[in-house]
Formats: sequence, structure tokens, C-alpha cells
Amino acid sequence: MSERLSRALTSRPARTVAAVTVLGALPFYLDAFWLRIGLFSMAAAIGAVGLGLLSGTAGQLSLGHAFFLAVGAYGYVWLAGEPGPGLPTAVAAVLAVLLAGAAGGLFSPVAGRVRGIYLGVATLALVFLGHHVLLTADSVTGGFNGRSVPPLELGGFSFSTDSELTLLGVPFGAEERLWYLGLALFALTWFTARGLLRGRPGRALVALRDSETAAAVMGVNVARHRSAAFVVSSMYAGLAGVMLALSFRRVVPDYFGLVLSVDYLAMIVIGGLGSVAGATAGAVFVTALPLLMTRYADQLPLVAAPGTTGGTVGPTEAARYLYGAAIVLVLLFAPDGLHGLVRRLRTRLRRHRSAPPPTPTTSRTATTSPTPSPAPAAPAKEPTP
Repeated sequence: MSERLSRALTSRPARTVAAVTVLGALPFYLDAFWLRIGLFSMAAAIGAVGLGLLSGTAGQLSLGHAFFLAVGAYGYVWLAGEPGPGLPTAVAAVLAVLLAGAAGGLFSPVAGRVRGIYLGVATLALVFLGHHVLLTADSVTGGFNGRSVPPLELGGFSFSTDSELTLLGVPFGAEERLWYLGLALFALTWFTARGLLRGRPGRALVALRDSETAAAVMGVNVARHRSAAFVVSSMYAGLAGVMLALSFRRVVPDYFGLVLSVDYLAMIVIGGLGSVAGATAGAVFVTALPLLMTRYADQLPLVAAPGTTGGTVGPTEAARYLYGAAIVLVLLFAPDGLHGLVRRLRTRLRRHRSAPPPTPTTSRTATTSPTPSPAPAAPAKEPTP
């Protein structure tokens, strides 16, 4: 009975229910700082999952992920704000995701015919082009100073601090409300991405990554699957951009630069290419590390607090050094990332638990006499002459 109970408690549905319960209870106990880290991490995880599908599963190098994040963020701000159409915020969020997918679709012919470092350079041009447009299109983007983000409203419920809300004696502000929105969007991303990887499209992309010739022989349309992977990845990036805009409450062009694209590459490399859980772990690591170092900079050696100068590095630079070192260590000792490392450790633990115990060996007692060896036979008598 106890063995059945332990198996039920450690099963995947039980772990899922426990994780949802814990994550759902966190806003009642954490302050705004930790909730902001969670919000930024969930938004980054959504974008990292999309890039993982493109680079880890389809084998396509992209350095333009920040461009599609900017399309999603600024698309939502313009569609829902003034100046702009002033659409309902929920409709604006959906249209912003579709707009990012359309931008990916416009670039998909290039992604369908170019691969490797050539695609990386081509997508790099998107980042510089998008940054220039964000700075010059003042009527849409607000120019260098950016634009404030209209709060999302669903069915009359606002994800802002305009209306007072108290649950179980805990005041729910914008961070607490957006926390549950982020959980819902991340859960949607998680299950759709895992379903895509486990279905026929995911197997086709893996075959395409391993060998284009073999995939083409098996009937995989190489150009179409590459283009589709780029569009899907762009839509995930657009959704992440909307979530980032709601979390930051203001969007500025300098945030969506090349550094952001490099950060997303670091996320999927550290977490593990081609893995949804690995992309999530890498996103949490890369996103939370600079924020934690900024808060505890005065307690860390060789790290200067923000706004001070003392010959030491700032918390943001120190965080980049640390996860740069983490990338090197992962590439050297765990090429499949944190997800692969955890999977190997779990396999070893299962083998250790399932291994039968060694059988004890019985030793001879001192009173037991050894078995006498047979005496050599006497030589046969030779006949007398």
C-alpha cells in the first residue's frame, strides 16, 4: 500500500498539481521584487521556448529574436493605445502576436532557403533595422523615450492598480494580477510546444536538423518546415513581447537590441537545446541573475552597487560574466545543458534504487576441515622377465 501511495505521489500528474499549487500560492507570500523576477522569467521563458523550437529542434541559427519581441511589444502598445486604433486590450494582444507571426512569415522565404551562419547574419540585420525604425517612427513607437503600456483588461477585470483588490487579507496589485496571467500564458506555451515536439511536425524538424538529405528522402518538405518553424518561433516571441511590455509598463527601443538576442541564445544553450524544460530553466537563470546581483550588490565582493564607481564591475556586467562562464562550462562538460544533466542524474538515481541488494557470502567456519585431496595412484607393477 505504501509503495502504491509513493508512486501516486511521485507521478507526473501529482507533480504537476503540486507545482501549480505552489506557483499559485506565491503571490500571497512574496513581495513585489520577487514577483517581478517571476514575471520577467515567465516572459523570457515563453520567448526562449520559441527560439528553442527554431534553433534547438529545427537547427536554425537566429540572432533576430529581439526584433520579433519588439514587434509583439510595440504592436500591442500601438494597437491598444493612443495614438493608435485604441482597440480593446485583449484584441490588441492577440493581434500583436499575429503581427509578430506575420513578420516572421515575411522573412520565412529567407529562412526556408538559408541556414547556419548565413541565416544568423540575415536575422542580425533585422535587429539593426528594427532598432532604427523604433527610433525614427515617433508617431508609432514614441522615439527614444518609448511609450507607456496600456494595462490589459479581460471581461472588465484590469491587470493594473487602478482598482483595489484584496484576497485573504493580501492586497493584489499589478504584479500579483499579472502573475496569474503569466502562469496561464506560460502553461499555454508549455503544452503547445511539447505537443508540437511530440507530434509529426516535431519529428520532421528533428529529422531536418540531423540530415536534410535524409529528411527529404523521407518526404519532408525542407523549405516549408523551415519556414513554418520560423513563423511559430516568431509568434512565441511576439507573445513574450506582449508579456514583457505588460510587466515593464513602458517600452523603450534600447531594450530590444542585439544584447537581448544574445541573451536568448544563452538561455537555450545553458538550459539545453531542443528541450522545453531546458529553455525554461535557462530563461530563469539568465533573467534572474542580473536582478539578484543588482539587489545584493553591496553584499557581493568585487561588485559595485548601481550608481557607484570604485573600479569594480557593475551587477549587470558581473551577471553577464557569470552566465558567459556558465555557457563555457556547459559546452565543455554538459553539451545537452541543464536539462540533460538533470535527466542523467535522475537516471542514475533510478538505477541505484532498482539495483538488487548484494547477496551475503557465507564464510567457512574454522572447525570445518578441508576436503582431503585424493592420494596419487600407485604406479603399475612392471612384469618380471
